[in-house]
Amino acid sequence: MNARSTAAESQRRRRLLLLATALVFGAALVASALIVLGPDDYPGDGNGTVVVRVERGDSTRAIGDMLVARGVVASRAAFVGAAEDVPEIQRVQPGYYQLRDRMSGESAAEALVEPDARVGFMDVKGGVQLDDTKAPNGTVTPGVLSQISTATCVGEDDDRHCVPADELRKVMAESDLAALGVPEWARTGVAKAAPVRRLEGLVAPGTYDIDPTQPPLQVLRSVLASSEPRLRRAGLGRDASSYEALIRASLVEREAIAPDMPRVARVITNRLGANQRLELDSTVNYPLDVQALRTTAEARGAPGPYNSYLNVGLPPTPVSSVSDGAIAAALQPAPGPWFFFVRCTTEGASCFAVTYPEHQANVARAQEAGAF
Repeated sequence: MNARSTAAESQRRRRLLLLATALVFGAALVASALIVLGPDDYPGDGNGTVVVRVERGDSTRAIGDMLVARGVVASRAAFVGAAEDVPEIQRVQPGYYQLRDRMSGESAAEALVEPDARVGFMDVKGGVQLDDTKAPNGTVTPGVLSQISTATCVGEDDDRHCVPADELRKVMAESDLAALGVPEWARTGVAKAAPVRRLEGLVAPGTYDIDPTQPPLQVLRSVLASSEPRLRRAGLGRDASSYEALIRASLVEREAIAPDMPRVARVITNRLGANQRLELDSTVNYPLDVQALRTTAEARGAPGPYNSYLNVGLPPTPVSSVSDGAIAAALQPAPGPWFFFVRCTTEGASCFAVTYPEHQANVARAQEAGAF
């Protein structure tokens, strides 16, 4: 190797050494900057409204990725880092939440655990009607349609908006049954119902997560899609008689506490079998949107498809949402000869009778006990 080649090789090695030194130094500067500046993050509380969904089993990192994709936070690292100081984040339930655009990781983590952040959630109880009902003391119980309406509310203050219950009722009344998601086993019975009553009883008790950004038809369809498997697990949907069983179960639901449901179901079965009027206050009160143990003489004398004091047979639709226990009782009533029952204790238990004189004696005892 001559002198010129040796010098060139030496110069090449110096350049490589300088480049390596520069790369190491640059990497150190980048690392230092990340330590000082932290991960990408937006400043402040953000603006507007963004509805996001937390899926079952989502980790904090998965939630962070979802929030980045929805434009809520700038980076997963910003959210995950902030969430380490918010222990409640570990108890966030699957469902829909309203946050804002371009929130800091800290703001997003803190907002996600606020009670009013969750939207689209409702909890339906057994015995609730589609419409709101009023008790004798004036207390109003929100019906299923009102609960769905509340679940669709998003936004804050003047920007808050919901799908009104009246709009849900209109969509329910005017939409095709298949488009609504009415189960096939219920469609024949539902088709005969008054349009504003057609979904009564088809929303099973339990919790629901509703996407509040959907249009009304899709909202109702999603509720029925969640409800139908619950009704099937309870024993319905196996044959064409299921809708009639649902009607019977709704009467049991409204007339009895859980321990008495199988015997009340037997009274209903025995009366129907003997072609006797059911004479149930729950059916008379149903179109009046009243929840009460008793009815007025005027209401019992008013003609209508739900007046079981005047009509023989079942009402045309269920009269409320129906629990698993009421469905089980309707499908398999307790064996027995009873034709009468009356709520006879202040705890809600019923007394049963075979003959009318026995029933009258039970009524007298119930009145004396202050049961109604």
